[in-house]
Amino acid sequence: MKNKDIAVIHRIQDFDVNDRPRERLAEVGAGALTNAELLAILLRTGLPGENAVQVGHRLLRQFGGLSGLHRATFDELCHQKGINMAKACQIKAAIELGRRLPREESDEKPVIKSPSDAAILIQYEMAGLPQENLWVFLLDTRNRVIKIEKLYQGSLNSSSVRIGELFKAALTNNAASIILAHNHPSGDPTPSPEDVSLTRAAQQAGRLLDIEVLDHIVIGLNKFVSLKDRGLGFISQ
Repeated sequence: MKNKDIAVIHRIQDFDVNDRPRERLAEVGAGALTNAELLAILLRTGLPGENAVQVGHRLLRQFGGLSGLHRATFDELCHQKGINMAKACQIKAAIELGRRLPREESDEKPVIKSPSDAAILIQYEMAGLPQENLWVFLLDTRNRVIKIEKLYQGSLNSSSVRIGELFKAALTNNAASIILAHNHPSGDPTPSPEDVSLTRAAQQAGRLLDIEVLDHIVIGLNKFVSLKDRGLGFISQ
Protein backbone atom coordinates (compact mmCIF):
# COMPACT_ATOMS: atom_id res chain seq x y z
CA MET A 1 0.00 0.00 0.00
CA LYS A 2 1.40 3.39 -0.95
CA ASN A 3 1.97 6.03 1.68
CA LYS A 4 -0.59 8.33 0.10
CA ASP A 5 -3.25 5.70 0.69
CA ILE A 6 -2.58 5.57 4.42
CA ALA A 7 -4.70 7.93 6.51
CA VAL A 8 -2.68 8.90 9.57
CA ILE A 9 -4.44 10.57 12.47
CA HIS A 10 -1.98 12.77 14.32
CA ARG A 11 -2.40 12.23 18.04
CA ILE A 12 -0.70 14.04 20.88
CA GLN A 13 0.85 10.71 21.87
CA ASP A 14 2.64 10.68 18.50
CA PHE A 15 4.48 13.96 19.19
CA ASP A 16 8.11 13.97 20.23
CA VAL A 17 8.10 13.77 24.03
CA ASN A 18 9.45 17.32 24.30
CA ASP A 19 6.63 18.66 22.12
CA ARG A 20 3.66 16.99 23.79
CA PRO A 21 1.44 19.70 25.28
CA ARG A 22 0.23 17.55 28.18
CA GLU A 23 3.76 16.62 29.20
CA ARG A 24 4.85 20.25 28.87
CA LEU A 25 1.93 21.39 30.99
CA ALA A 26 2.84 18.90 33.71
CA GLU A 27 6.48 19.95 33.61
CA VAL A 28 6.34 23.74 33.22
CA GLY A 29 2.71 24.64 33.98
CA ALA A 30 -0.26 25.71 31.88
CA GLY A 31 0.89 29.32 31.75
CA ALA A 32 3.92 28.36 29.66
CA LEU A 33 1.83 26.80 26.88
CA THR A 34 0.58 28.64 23.82
CA ASN A 35 -3.13 28.99 23.14
CA ALA A 36 -2.83 26.44 20.35
CA GLU A 37 -1.17 23.93 22.68
CA LEU A 38 -3.90 24.36 25.29
CA LEU A 39 -6.52 23.80 22.60
CA ALA A 40 -4.62 20.72 21.46
CA ILE A 41 -4.96 19.21 24.93
CA LEU A 42 -8.73 19.65 24.68
CA LEU A 43 -8.88 18.29 21.12
CA ARG A 44 -6.55 15.32 21.81
CA THR A 45 -6.35 14.26 18.14
CA GLY A 46 -5.85 16.01 14.86
CA LEU A 47 -6.52 15.04 11.26
CA PRO A 48 -4.58 13.32 8.50
CA GLY A 49 -1.70 15.69 7.84
CA GLU A 50 -2.68 18.09 10.64
CA ASN A 51 -1.84 17.42 14.28
CA ALA A 52 -3.87 18.71 17.22
CA VAL A 53 -1.66 21.76 17.75
CA GLN A 54 -2.02 22.68 14.09
CA VAL A 55 -5.79 22.32 14.36
CA GLY A 56 -5.62 24.64 17.36
CA HIS A 57 -3.67 27.20 15.32
CA ARG A 58 -6.24 26.94 12.52
CA LEU A 59 -9.16 27.52 14.86
CA LEU A 60 -7.47 30.55 16.38
CA ARG A 61 -6.82 32.01 12.93
CA GLN A 62 -10.32 31.21 11.72
CA PHE A 63 -12.08 32.86 14.64
CA GLY A 64 -9.61 35.61 15.45
CA GLY A 65 -8.06 34.30 18.64
CA LEU A 66 -9.54 33.17 21.93
CA SER A 67 -12.02 36.03 22.02
CA GLY A 68 -13.36 34.85 18.66
CA LEU A 69 -13.71 31.29 19.93
CA HIS A 70 -15.51 32.74 22.92
CA ARG A 71 -17.99 34.50 20.62
CA ALA A 72 -18.39 31.55 18.22
CA THR A 73 -21.60 29.59 18.46
CA PHE A 74 -21.65 25.87 19.10
CA ASP A 75 -22.82 25.22 15.53
CA GLU A 76 -20.03 27.35 14.08
CA LEU A 77 -17.47 25.25 15.92
CA CYS A 78 -19.08 21.99 14.79
CA HIS A 79 -18.82 23.12 11.16
CA GLN A 80 -15.04 23.41 11.39
CA LYS A 81 -13.00 20.62 9.82
CA GLY A 82 -12.04 18.06 12.44
CA ILE A 83 -14.36 19.44 15.13
CA ASN A 84 -17.16 17.09 16.06
CA MET A 85 -19.81 17.62 18.72
CA ALA A 86 -17.63 16.19 21.49
CA LYS A 87 -14.69 18.49 20.70
CA ALA A 88 -16.97 21.52 20.37
CA CYS A 89 -18.43 20.65 23.77
CA GLN A 90 -14.97 20.45 25.30
CA ILE A 91 -13.97 23.85 23.93
CA LYS A 92 -17.19 25.52 25.07
CA ALA A 93 -16.98 23.87 28.49
CA ALA A 94 -13.42 25.15 28.99
CA ILE A 95 -14.44 28.67 27.97
CA GLU A 96 -17.41 28.59 30.33
CA LEU A 97 -15.19 27.52 33.25
CA GLY A 98 -12.92 30.45 32.49
CA ARG A 99 -15.92 32.76 32.43
CA ARG A 100 -17.17 31.58 35.80
CA LEU A 101 -13.87 31.80 37.63
CA PRO A 102 -13.87 35.58 38.33
CA ARG A 103 -17.51 35.37 39.39
CA GLU A 104 -17.16 32.36 41.66
CA GLU A 105 -19.14 32.96 44.81
CA SER A 106 -17.25 33.47 48.03
CA ASP A 107 -18.17 34.22 51.62
CA GLU A 108 -17.50 37.90 51.04
CA LYS A 109 -19.27 40.03 48.48
CA PRO A 110 -16.88 41.69 46.00
CA VAL A 111 -16.02 45.26 46.96
CA ILE A 112 -15.64 47.86 44.23
CA LYS A 113 -12.83 50.27 45.08
CA SER A 114 -11.85 51.21 41.54
CA PRO A 115 -13.08 50.84 37.95
CA SER A 116 -10.77 47.85 37.47
CA ASP A 117 -12.47 46.05 40.38
CA ALA A 118 -15.75 46.27 38.50
CA ALA A 119 -14.27 45.48 35.09
CA ILE A 120 -12.55 42.30 36.24
CA LEU A 121 -15.89 40.83 37.33
CA ILE A 122 -17.44 41.17 33.88
CA GLN A 123 -14.59 41.58 31.37
CA TYR A 124 -14.38 37.96 30.28
CA GLU A 125 -18.10 37.47 29.78
CA MET A 126 -18.95 40.84 28.23
CA ALA A 127 -16.00 40.82 25.82
CA GLY A 128 -17.43 37.68 24.22
CA LEU A 129 -20.92 39.05 23.59
CA PRO A 130 -21.77 39.60 19.89
CA GLN A 131 -24.18 42.48 20.63
CA GLU A 132 -24.08 45.46 22.92
CA ASN A 133 -25.38 44.66 26.39
CA LEU A 134 -26.03 46.99 29.29
CA TRP A 135 -25.57 45.69 32.82
CA VAL A 136 -25.95 47.46 36.14
CA PHE A 137 -23.95 46.81 39.31
CA LEU A 138 -26.05 47.27 42.45
CA LEU A 139 -23.89 48.33 45.41
CA ASP A 140 -24.57 48.74 49.11
CA THR A 141 -23.34 51.58 51.33
CA ARG A 142 -19.90 49.91 51.59
CA ASN A 143 -19.58 49.53 47.80
CA ARG A 144 -20.10 45.77 48.03
CA VAL A 145 -21.80 44.17 45.04
CA ILE A 146 -25.35 43.13 45.85
CA LYS A 147 -25.93 41.77 42.36
CA ILE A 148 -25.39 42.55 38.69
CA GLU A 149 -28.54 43.13 36.64
CA LYS A 150 -28.48 42.35 32.91
CA LEU A 151 -30.91 44.83 31.41
CA TYR A 152 -30.52 45.63 27.73
CA GLN A 153 -29.26 43.97 24.56
CA GLY A 154 -28.85 45.77 21.27
CA SER A 155 -27.99 49.33 20.26
CA LEU A 156 -27.73 51.49 23.36
CA ASN A 157 -28.35 55.20 23.69
CA SER A 158 -30.25 57.57 25.96
CA SER A 159 -33.35 57.42 23.77
CA SER A 160 -33.59 53.61 23.50
CA VAL A 161 -32.79 52.93 27.17
CA ARG A 162 -35.50 53.74 29.67
CA ILE A 163 -33.60 55.54 32.40
CA GLY A 164 -36.08 54.43 35.04
CA GLU A 165 -35.24 50.79 34.28
CA LEU A 166 -31.64 51.42 35.34
CA PHE A 167 -32.82 52.14 38.88
CA LYS A 168 -35.73 49.71 39.23
CA ALA A 169 -33.62 46.85 40.62
CA ALA A 170 -31.59 49.31 42.72
CA LEU A 171 -34.76 50.49 44.46
CA THR A 172 -36.00 46.93 44.94
CA ASN A 173 -32.70 45.81 46.45
CA ASN A 174 -32.12 48.96 48.53
CA ALA A 175 -28.91 49.72 46.66
CA ALA A 176 -27.04 52.85 47.67
CA SER A 177 -25.33 53.30 44.32
CA ILE A 178 -24.96 51.76 40.87
CA ILE A 179 -22.33 51.36 38.19
CA LEU A 180 -23.35 51.11 34.55
CA ALA A 181 -21.41 48.76 32.28
CA HIS A 182 -21.77 47.89 28.64
CA ASN A 183 -19.63 46.30 25.94
CA HIS A 184 -18.48 47.35 22.48
CA PRO A 185 -18.44 44.20 20.30
CA SER A 186 -15.94 45.91 17.98
CA GLY A 187 -13.37 45.53 20.77
CA ASP A 188 -12.71 49.28 20.95
CA PRO A 189 -13.98 50.62 24.30
CA THR A 190 -13.77 54.28 23.29
CA PRO A 191 -16.99 55.90 24.59
CA SER A 192 -19.38 57.20 21.96
CA PRO A 193 -21.40 60.44 22.23
CA GLU A 194 -24.43 58.23 22.96
CA ASP A 195 -22.54 56.62 25.87
CA VAL A 196 -21.80 60.05 27.31
CA SER A 197 -25.41 61.17 26.87
CA LEU A 198 -26.72 58.04 28.60
CA THR A 199 -24.30 58.57 31.47
CA ARG A 200 -25.40 62.18 31.95
CA ALA A 201 -29.09 61.23 31.92
CA ALA A 202 -28.51 58.42 34.43
CA GLN A 203 -26.56 60.65 36.79
CA GLN A 204 -29.31 63.26 36.77
CA ALA A 205 -31.98 60.63 37.48
CA GLY A 206 -29.86 59.14 40.25
CA ARG A 207 -29.69 62.45 42.05
CA LEU A 208 -33.48 62.64 42.11
CA LEU A 209 -33.71 59.10 43.50
CA ASP A 210 -30.80 59.53 45.92
CA ILE A 211 -28.93 56.66 44.22
CA GLU A 212 -25.47 57.68 43.10
CA VAL A 213 -24.14 56.62 39.71
CA LEU A 214 -20.52 55.90 40.56
CA ASP A 215 -19.25 55.13 37.06
CA HIS A 216 -20.04 53.92 33.57
CA ILE A 217 -17.59 51.33 32.25
CA VAL A 218 -17.22 50.38 28.60
CA ILE A 219 -15.79 46.91 28.00
CA GLY A 220 -13.69 46.19 24.92
CA LEU A 221 -11.27 43.44 23.94
CA ASN A 222 -8.84 42.98 26.85
CA LYS A 223 -9.34 46.59 27.93
CA PHE A 224 -11.97 48.93 29.30
CA VAL A 225 -12.67 52.64 29.75
CA SER A 226 -14.11 54.38 32.79
CA LEU A 227 -16.19 57.38 31.79
CA LYS A 228 -15.78 58.75 35.32
CA ASP A 229 -12.00 58.66 34.98
CA ARG A 230 -12.27 60.36 31.59
CA GLY A 231 -14.61 63.01 32.97
CA LEU A 232 -17.24 62.12 30.40
CA GLY A 233 -20.93 62.56 31.25
CA PHE A 234 -20.34 63.18 34.94
CA ILE A 235 -21.15 66.63 36.30
CA SER A 236 -19.78 67.67 39.66
CA GLN A 237 -22.43 68.35 42.26
